[in-house]
Amino acid sequence: MIRPRTLRNLRRELRGNALAKVGIVLVVAVVLVAVFAPVLAPQNPFEQDLNNSSLPPLGFSTQTNETTSQMVDGEIQIVNETTNISASAAHPLGTDSLGRDMLSRVIYGARTSLLVGVLGTAIAAVLGVTVGLSAGYYGGKVDDALMRGADIMLAFPSLVLAVALVGLFGGATVRVPDPIVALGFASEMPPSFALPGTVIIVVALVNWVWFARVARGEALSITDAEYVKAARSVGASDGFILRKHVLPNSITPILVLATIQIAAIILLESSLSYLGFSGANLSWGFDIAQGRDYLATAWWISTMPGIAIVLTVIGVNLIGDWLRDALDPGIEGEGGGA
Repeated sequence: MIRPRTLRNLRRELRGNALAKVGIVLVVAVVLVAVFAPVLAPQNPFEQDLNNSSLPPLGFSTQTNETTSQMVDGEIQIVNETTNISASAAHPLGTDSLGRDMLSRVIYGARTSLLVGVLGTAIAAVLGVTVGLSAGYYGGKVDDALMRGADIMLAFPSLVLAVALVGLFGGATVRVPDPIVALGFASEMPPSFALPGTVIIVVALVNWVWFARVARGEALSITDAEYVKAARSVGASDGFILRKHVLPNSITPILVLATIQIAAIILLESSLSYLGFSGANLSWGFDIAQGRDYLATAWWISTMPGIAIVLTVIGVNLIGDWLRDALDPGIEGEGGGA
């Protein structure tokens, strides 16, 4: 349960922090878009229409060169024609090279990024906090063994380590039924979506170290507290002390770090998708990769999902800064990145 003092600190910091309000609006918008994707997406994100491929977004137009052959005076001549392609109201953000609606793909891509970010952070937090609290509480050889393992993990760049782990475990995906479609709404939309299970595990294994470092520091400062000594004196077990005293009094910086880590994991997942290691074909990073060969002629294929990534990461980071300033200013400088 959140203490009244904590709520007061959050409200006070929010009142004077316009950027935090912007972050909340951005994140809430992305979450709503991800949850209600089948209702909000104007078209099926997998539906192809080659007659309307590479349409520009509204407000833009593009040109394409078409080469045709014509019979002139008994001879075949090659004719090069320049054709103007205008935007279509049916595709506000344009279409990709296969004629798939970019707005629909950006909307559905939010699901993959948010789920990987939240689930990956949750797994990393459970693993890292368990290691960190154990290391800080027991100290000695236990501390040395656990934290030296964490130091080894930090020696590898996050993206390189993630690619190696994906290669080791393979790119398994999990088909998740879409509850909105299952209930009969938006029946023309995909009945399920692919959740990159391997990527979730990998990003957790890459980022647990940051939680371990923060949790260890908190455990070191709490272990010698009077209420912990009192619990030991009445015969409380180590497990009871860790659950009832050390963890609850360490939770604030861990929550702040978790918020910041969601943004880092979203970037890492996008990088893995861009490189082709995700296994999900409805992902912002995947669409950026699909559009890299068309940057000169159809820049919007890569740009639109790129903008979605930037706005989401900015929103999450702004919320993380707000929580840090309100709850634990001392955590500044901790955290991982892609």
